Amino acid sequence: MKGRAISKGKAEGEALVSREAISFLGEVDTKTGVVVNPKHPLFNKCIADKVLVFPRGRGSTVGSYALYQLRKNGKAPKAIINEEAEIIVAVGAIISEIPMVDKLEKKGFKLIKNGSKVLVDGNKGVVEVMK
Repeated sequence: MKGRAISKGKAEGEALVSREAISFLGEVDTKTGVVVNPKHPLFNKCIADKVLVFPRGRGSTVGSYALYQLRKNGKAPKAIINEEAEIIVAVGAIISEIPMVDKLEKKGFKLIKNGSKVLVDGNKGVVEVMK
């Protein structure tokens, strides 16, 4: 599926999908990569080494730095796919060198399921669901 390239790089991994926005500041523990907000659908799930799929970010501009801290701690997602990127997550992905794509064609965002193997090419803005 073609989309818009946000952050360069390529990554492949298992999809972890949320249909709700995520704030990296306060909702994700930067030391463990675990979602700590009990009201979030990904509560107690670890985002480390996953292809994190969510509609958009929300919250404080410090979220960019929180994403960077996840990377420094080895707990960042392998790649990010958004329905529509916003600046906080985009900056966080870029400074953390996490491949990121958004605006997938043909409602592709909704076709990605939890556990699917996904290839994200942030250089070309392409996402491939392998299974």
